[in-house]
Amino acid sequence: MNATPDRSSHAVLRHIPLILILCVAVIGGFVLRDYLTFDTLRTNREALLAFRDQNLLGLAAAFVTLYVVIVAFSLPGAAVASVTGGFLFGLGAGTMLNVMSATIGACAIFLAARAGLGATLNAKLDASKGTAKRIRDGLRDHEINVLLLIRLVPAVPFFVANLLPALVGVKFRNFLWTTALGIIPGAIVFTWIGVGLGEVFDRGETPDLSLLWEPHILGPILGLCVLAALPIVIRLLRGRKEI
Repeated sequence: MNATPDRSSHAVLRHIPLILILCVAVIGGFVLRDYLTFDTLRTNREALLAFRDQNLLGLAAAFVTLYVVIVAFSLPGAAVASVTGGFLFGLGAGTMLNVMSATIGACAIFLAARAGLGATLNAKLDASKGTAKRIRDGLRDHEINVLLLIRLVPAVPFFVANLLPALVGVKFRNFLWTTALGIIPGAIVFTWIGVGLGEVFDRGETPDLSLLWEPHILGPILGLCVLAALPIVIRLLRGRKEI
């Protein structure tokens, strides 16, 4: 007699993590948008550098924690955090911390979405027929390539790249390693900008994040996108020939 109510309660509970993330994202977008900025970093520049010199590991831990929270709750300031990683820790360590933090935060969103809305939608897709089933089967056949592609294409918002795979039933292990690998090119660019941030502040300027769209930067990234998409295109062409 209590089976149905129990199942209903469990279904509601599964949606709580994603609902919490969305609520915090909306509230944080209004409350924190004026704080997680380059102006805040400029104001606290000397204090951060002094703390880094005294407690490098402590600052690294605090940085990773803050970055994970920013990504996990889709708060404004992810680009600022990436640049800050280069400013505080240099290109090598900064890129490593940026990639690790962004990956952990992305996995948090993925797991929250998959537990609730993703489980419901994926069950419907598995039971569907026609176009929806073909799309779902196509994603399964090219899962890794699609995951790498959406990470490498700069125009795909990070939040979308975290949420969409969870809604279509992507394997977590594939999501994890393709995220960590796929965000490396963009992470290097933003961290690189951060390495020279001190000189930018000394000139009284604001970092130019449009560097990502420069031909010498965008070109190699698009080349990686082509490599990720190539197996999908080849398989589609082979399928048409067989028909």
